[in-house]
Amino acid sequence: MEQTYSRESLAILITREGMGHAEPALQHQLIEKYLTLLDESNMLPDAICLYAEGVKLAVEGSPVLAQLKSLEAKGVHVILCSTCLNYFGLSDRVQVGIVGGMGDIIAAQWHADKVITL
Repeated sequence: MEQTYSRESLAILITREGMGHAEPALQHQLIEKYLTLLDESNMLPDAICLYAEGVKLAVEGSPVLAQLKSLEAKGVHVILCSTCLNYFGLSDRVQVGIVGGMGDIIAAQWHADKVITL
């Protein structure tokens, strides 16, 4: 029997190039599993905001591009911090999401009923 959840707007903030405090390979495995399960569930967030090292997940070579593209295709707003992309020299390597500013990330947080930081 599938569980039903009440629908509140949700923003997920991803600030790292993975999930947790572990070796990079494990961090990548964990974020890949998290985004895959999120994509397969009926619990889609309204926005996923990537900033700091999190922007590295939306550029070519990322292990989670397929998951982020699928979530975006389902209506999830994937917002990337332009300052962070510029800092890491990744602006020309973006593969998914919209490049926005901190104002866009603040707006996504403000409009959400819940904010989760990974």
